[in-house]
Amino acid sequence: MGELTFAYPEFLYLLFLLVPLGAWFVWRDRDSHASVSLSSLRAFGGSRMGIRFYLRYFLLLVRLALVAVLIIILARPQSTNRWENVTTEGIDIIIALDISSSMLAQDLQPNRLDASKDVAIEFISGRAYDRMGLVVYSGESFTQCPLTTDHAVLINLFQDIESGMIEDGTAIGMGLATSVARLKDSRAMSKVVILLTDGVNNMGSIAPVTAAEIASSFGIRVYTIGVGTNGMAPVPVQTPYGKRIQNVQVEIDEDVLVRIADITGGKYFRATDNQKLLEIYQEIDAMEKSKIDVKEYSKKQEEYMSFGLLALVLLLTEIIGRYLIVRSVP
Repeated sequence: MGELTFAYPEFLYLLFLLVPLGAWFVWRDRDSHASVSLSSLRAFGGSRMGIRFYLRYFLLLVRLALVAVLIIILARPQSTNRWENVTTEGIDIIIALDISSSMLAQDLQPNRLDASKDVAIEFISGRAYDRMGLVVYSGESFTQCPLTTDHAVLINLFQDIESGMIEDGTAIGMGLATSVARLKDSRAMSKVVILLTDGVNNMGSIAPVTAAEIASSFGIRVYTIGVGTNGMAPVPVQTPYGKRIQNVQVEIDEDVLVRIADITGGKYFRATDNQKLLEIYQEIDAMEKSKIDVKEYSKKQEEYMSFGLLALVLLLTEIIGRYLIVRSVP
């Protein structure tokens, strides 16, 4: 146990009650002895106090010690001299996720959108000290979650994402511009956007390259990920007879995605299956490591257990002494 402090030190004022409490026990005990009226004590001049007399006062001290220990437990003792040096690696990251209807293609399992969500959630869980946020886009874009260190909230919002939440289409420039708006005022040492799409920019008032130039002006690095196999991909399509799976040509504007990455100092990746997508996030995770503040802080540890055991020992001593030993002493 190190230097002892208390979470509720005001309870320690109760220790002042031990003096009047002890006096009350002594006063109450004075009338508990049998008495005999004698004309003289000369005959008892050489007698000594018996062991019962000393045992009773010893048990009184035990009882007062028990009360004192219980008061200390109420004050919640803690050890505070345990110091740790912690180096964290943190940056600000926005994940910009395409949620257009084509993300329901089943060339990744169970589909592109769910595979992207699962891998992104794993990525978030592995970066405890980063502020992270989420932007979703299709025909338009909006911020699903601003930058936060509360990753549990972010993961819950990730899980709620569905295709069809907003107008269909692929507004890559708008998705990137919204992400930049969330990062431009950040004071982090490193600001990153992970932009994932499976299509070609066909909507929005901001061109992808223009959004990339804006990102570069704010020192924001963009990693672009094209999701989808080469060639054809099975896509659920609405027909007069319900949804049917049809093979559709995969079209990803890789030239634009490469240019976005080049302008901002990032990198372009192509994910053709679940494993490749996982490896891409692992590679980004390895590249984006920035040492930040070394923090020294006090780590408190509860120390009530030892006092609780002491209280138990004192209670058992008082019970055994009062009901077994004192009663048996002649």
